[in-house]
Amino acid sequence: MASNDSEAPATRAVVSETSSMGTLDHSRGVVSDQTRGSKDFHARPRIGVTTYLERASYGVWDQESAVLPRSYVDAVVAAAGAPVLLPPLGGAYASLVAGLDGLVLSGGADIDPSEYGQQPHEKTVTRPGRDTFELELLREALRAGLPVLGVCRGFELLNVAFGGTLTQHLPDVVGHTAHQPAPALYGTNRITLAPGSRVAALLGAETKVRCYHHQAIDELGGGLTATGWADDGTIEAIESTDAGFVLGVQWHPEEVLDDPRLFRALVTASRKGTE
Repeated sequence: MASNDSEAPATRAVVSETSSMGTLDHSRGVVSDQTRGSKDFHARPRIGVTTYLERASYGVWDQESAVLPRSYVDAVVAAAGAPVLLPPLGGAYASLVAGLDGLVLSGGADIDPSEYGQQPHEKTVTRPGRDTFELELLREALRAGLPVLGVCRGFELLNVAFGGTLTQHLPDVVGHTAHQPAPALYGTNRITLAPGSRVAALLGAETKVRCYHHQAIDELGGGLTATGWADDGTIEAIESTDAGFVLGVQWHPEEVLDDPRLFRALVTASRKGTE
């Protein structure tokens, strides 16, 4: 996410301990046992969501865990998908991708700058093991034609995978901290979207978003086109120039559960791939 995981906004988290899920009871904010295993839920497109390996405290435990902000799970379910949490461990990428209909690359720590030929900035905080896993997973997903949505760090990962580079500390370039105002505080930005782009067809010519990033795209990767910009010129949305659904946004759409348009578009594209 181009942000320090230790400074990420406080949010509900899912600790991955099981692969079975039910549907969400939004009145209580939990998975409903009554619908667990329902035919409707298991017929939904399976949307892989990358997770973090971080130390986490829950119940009586304080240990290394595979975790993910709950908002991602909620967003996939609200968009009529079935979330499948993917911890950054192991390989067998082709087998993983074969079990999915779509992929969400979630936010998190900065990408190791060695992946795009740079030395780390003093503000850069990385998780190299996660980078390796997600880059290989993404490349396999692209080979298989899987619909992909990249969120914040995932947006940057898309650019790096396509051969692009990153600005490692955006305030050095734009002269302000509006994209990440303070630890655990989202910024609000107005984004202008390119006419005729996939993201503009979904969100309109302009949208207001919640953002939390201190990095950004510098050189755009080959095979990608920029389709959204903040008022200061920072690239905020990218798309593949090919026909498939490959879309990245620098902001956090999962944090606005009453606007599931981007996640719904991913799930719709994933459903088409299963028909």
